[in-house]
Amino acid sequence: MTTPWPYPFWIAHRGAGKLAPENTLAAFRLGAQYGYRMFECDAKLSADGVPFLLHDATLERTTNGHGTGGDLPLGALAQLDAGSWHSRAWAGEAVPTLEALARFCIANGYFLNIEIKPTPGHEEHTGRVVAQTAARLWQGHAVPPLLSSFKPDALAGAQATAEHLPRALLLDTLWDGWATVAQQLGCVAIVCNHALWDAAQVAQVKALGMHTLSYTVNDEWAAQRLIDLGTDGIITDRVDLFCPAR
Repeated sequence: MTTPWPYPFWIAHRGAGKLAPENTLAAFRLGAQYGYRMFECDAKLSADGVPFLLHDATLERTTNGHGTGGDLPLGALAQLDAGSWHSRAWAGEAVPTLEALARFCIANGYFLNIEIKPTPGHEEHTGRVVAQTAARLWQGHAVPPLLSSFKPDALAGAQATAEHLPRALLLDTLWDGWATVAQQLGCVAIVCNHALWDAAQVAQVKALGMHTLSYTVNDEWAAQRLIDLGTDGIITDRVDLFCPAR
C-alpha cells in the first residue's frame, strides 16, 4: 500500500532553478514569488558539523571560495560570496545553513526536499546529522521534509537517526538491486532521472508502495510525458515556465 503523499507536484530545483544563485535564500524567495510551495536543496556538513547548502563537493563553481566546502568551518563559509558567480544582481549572497532555509520554509508553510549531498567519505555521518537537524527543526509540524540521496549510506544514517522522516532514493541509473535497497531503507519514493521512467518502471515502483518523482525536467514535452505516466512529482529549473498550481 502506497504511503500518503502530502507534497505538491511541482518542486523548484535548488530554489529557483537557474534564475538565481542556487541554494541561496534569494533563490528560494524567488521560487516562492513564482508560486512554488516546495523546494529542493542540497545539504552537506561544514568542518564543525553544521549542515549547510552546497551542491558540489568543491566551492569554486558557486562561490568565491576554493577547495572542499566541507573542509571549512561554518564561520569561514559564512564569509563567502555565493551570488556573484551568477550575476551582479546577486552579489554578496551568503552560503546559508540548512536551519536558515528551514526557518524560511516553516514560517511560510513551504515544503522541502533535502538532498543529502555528503562530502565524499562522510556519507553515513552526514545522513545522521542532517536527519537529526531536520527532526529538531520540524518537530511538531504536520509535514516534515523529504530526505533524499544518491548515497544509500547517507539514507541509512538518516534512517538510524530519525526513522520517522520520509526518505527517497535518487537514481541516475537503474543499478542492480536498487529496489531492494530502497525497501531496506524504508523509502517512500524513488526520484529518477526523468528519462528512466516508463510505464513498467512506474508500475514497479508503485507496486512497491512508493511514489515516483523526476529530476530535472525543463521541457514541456518531458513534463507532459511524466504527467501522462501518472508520476507523482517533478523537480524543475524552469520555475518561469511551469505553473505550480497542479
